[in-house]
Amino acid sequence: MALQQIVQETVTGLGYDLVEIDRTAGGLLRITIDFPWQPGSELFINVEDCEKVNRQLQFALEVDGVAYNRLEVSSPGIDRPLRHEKDFERFVGELIDITLKAPMGENAVGLVSASRKKFRGTLERTAAGDGWQIVWSDEPVGKPGQRISKKRIPAPLNALGFALDELREARLAPVVDFKGRKPKVET
Repeated sequence: MALQQIVQETVTGLGYDLVEIDRTAGGLLRITIDFPWQPGSELFINVEDCEKVNRQLQFALEVDGVAYNRLEVSSPGIDRPLRHEKDFERFVGELIDITLKAPMGENAVGLVSASRKKFRGTLERTAAGDGWQIVWSDEPVGKPGQRISKKRIPAPLNALGFALDELREARLAPVVDFKGRKPKVET
């Protein structure tokens, strides 16, 4: 059986989603897992979850004779990769970083450079609902305590529509708020 299939079956059999498999030249096998997404659910992978998957994978890989020197099982972290359509659906409205496979070229509009490939902004569905877009402002971030004139005109919002096959990489933007979790807003 192939490595991908062994890991996929083992991880999903334990009730988790397989996010990524990374195999390095030094024999490291890194598996990234997460809970299956359900709207409104905020479950986080903890050490016990990683340990449970690690033990089961060690057994499954040994039975099938897969060679590796070290096995690591971890959560996706704050800069979680987005690879599949369901990942994008899950993180609509979140701040993400994307890198395009090719520069914008002739599709560049307004003040956006034609050679630009990297963007950070909010992930949204397109108005038609059949694609994705990232919305951002190139306004500089204000410093704490900095006074900003009320007369200042804010920078316009930019939007870039994209298809998943145009992306080299997409990740959640690693923004850390040291003030703790915010209370849930009741809808």
